[in-house]
Amino acid sequence: MRAAIYKSYGPPEVLEIKDVELPSIKDDDRVLIRVQNASVNAYDYLYRKGYLPTRLENGLTKPKTLILGLDVSGTVEAVGKNVHRFKVGDHVFGSCLGSHAEYVCPRQSVLSHMPKNATFEEAAAIPCAAQTALQALRDIAQIKQGQRVLIYGASGGIGHFAVQLARHFGSEVTAVCSTSNLQWVKDLGAHYVIDYTKEDFADNGKKYDIILDAVGKRTFFSCMSSLTKKGVYISEHALYPKYHPIQLIISPLIGRKKAKVHLAKPNDRDLDFLRGLMEEEKLKPVIEKCYPLNQIIEAHRHVESGRTKGKVILEINKG
Repeated sequence: MRAAIYKSYGPPEVLEIKDVELPSIKDDDRVLIRVQNASVNAYDYLYRKGYLPTRLENGLTKPKTLILGLDVSGTVEAVGKNVHRFKVGDHVFGSCLGSHAEYVCPRQSVLSHMPKNATFEEAAAIPCAAQTALQALRDIAQIKQGQRVLIYGASGGIGHFAVQLARHFGSEVTAVCSTSNLQWVKDLGAHYVIDYTKEDFADNGKKYDIILDAVGKRTFFSCMSSLTKKGVYISEHALYPKYHPIQLIISPLIGRKKAKVHLAKPNDRDLDFLRGLMEEEKLKPVIEKCYPLNQIIEAHRHVESGRTKGKVILEINKG
């Protein structure tokens, strides 16, 4: 099968399309999927570049895992004997390491049936980013109806889902993004929008119960004055450790405001929940561009630029 692999850390050009061995069902709870689409996330370029925290897991001098990718949508080709949720021919989506390949073999516990009203492209945009936003708001911040929520980086992959989910949970949503993205982010459900190129939200005197930094550009300390007395600041880029240890240690010592760092935990329960919102037309992925697999280098450049509008998708197999 074809896959995008990298054998050394470096720029996007280290990626190449190669023929590799087809995965097989080695465990009874796994599902073989013919991949239709996958997405490109910050995770992918951080691992590809060999960012220090990722090297501790993936190899100090060269990568142990050669195929990147976290999100998948596709068709079930075979199932293990203990798989009870899926059958051959089902259209599924979910979380799967190594999804930048024609076939993957994840466990059934990180998959769900595709939303009935979603395309393969839309389904592939959901898993990592939407689960990250959902768990941050619902589980970490314990969002409540009527709370004021600010999403920093609201036009990105995580951010645009967070805007929709915060609105779904009944909060007052303020979205921070660039000038060109203000209107479409407001159309997603934001009550208020702030153009970060013209205004720093921390200077406007408003208080928020939850501040979700979806792009890892702010710190707890820069947001403290904008949090309510029991407010929660959450950073969604735990791979960036520059300020996190200090924030996590100091925040409990200086009041009731909290700093949290979050990484998503893929699971079928949350995927089923997101599928339901999609089918009820309460959640919709925004896809900026879809690249064929042989343009994986261009896709990485796009995402690494930090100016992605919604999600960037890969087309792995056609039809």
